[in-house]
Amino acid sequence: MATSNFSPAATRFITLLFSLVLLLHAGESDIRLNYYSESCPRAEEIVKEQVTKLYHIHGNTAVSWVRNLFHDCMVKSCDASLLLENTKGLESEKMSPRSFGMRNFKYVNTIKQAVEKECAETVSCADVIALSARDGAVMLGAPHIAMKTGRKDSTESYAGVVENFIPNHNDSMSFVLSQFQAIGIDAEGVVALLGAHSVGRVHCTNLVHRLYPEVDPTLDPDYAIYLKNRCPSPYPDPQAVEYSRNDRKTPMILDNMYYKNILEHKGLLIVDQQLVSDPNTSPFVEKMASDMGYFHDQFSRALLLLSENNPLSDDQGEVRKDCRYVN
Repeated sequence: MATSNFSPAATRFITLLFSLVLLLHAGESDIRLNYYSESCPRAEEIVKEQVTKLYHIHGNTAVSWVRNLFHDCMVKSCDASLLLENTKGLESEKMSPRSFGMRNFKYVNTIKQAVEKECAETVSCADVIALSARDGAVMLGAPHIAMKTGRKDSTESYAGVVENFIPNHNDSMSFVLSQFQAIGIDAEGVVALLGAHSVGRVHCTNLVHRLYPEVDPTLDPDYAIYLKNRCPSPYPDPQAVEYSRNDRKTPMILDNMYYKNILEHKGLLIVDQQLVSDPNTSPFVEKMASDMGYFHDQFSRALLLLSENNPLSDDQGEVRKDCRYVN
């Protein structure tokens, strides 16, 4: 029998080191490309089919899918906690003021049901959020992203702390940058992700403070007149459909018009204007305004980083049967 040349202490250290390497390797493999290649080979194809079908019926769903990823992944983890409904002992994150204006959640269930029909209890709701965001962005004009899958779903909601993680549109740019930096997204990535404001719309509730009682001096005067026509009251009804498009020229295309607009002082939100005035972000604004390819590359990079924030592993979460409720 061969004898070891290592002392007992050295042997224990090597065993511990080997275990740590295995643990780290397991953590890295929790999400990976083609995670469902054996368990549900058509999973990604089914999500894409449903996203495309819904887009052609309800074009605004594509914007919702991108926003869902942001609101889910910024709050602790990409774990579909966002989708949980109010139940006894659980408050939905959808109730947070940060979730104001979010919609089309019912169509997430449409996608999930299609996947469940193919492969029951296999594909997580967290992956449905991530994949639908990727495919929704493509429908809006972004390039395809090779996205990892294998996320698990949370069994709890983080409704009480949503506002600690998701910046408000009135927050300082330094605070916004710090919130994204906490999950590994740099200033360049933040500028690119805010380019999602190129599509969709903003409710008057979130922009009237720039119009009343006095017009924000950083707003283009002619644009301010237009916005006052869209939002004629300083006290808009949150339940009414009163809004302005983020981009009037190409409102449903994820392009670099957003950056051109904010350079002309035609951003809707304070955070939009701060991108231009803050020295940490303004060089990226100018570069993205002049180079569509650069914007798309950085948007894809940042969206991928966002989608990989702290995913849950097998022993931390579950695969929900219904995205609205814990199993």
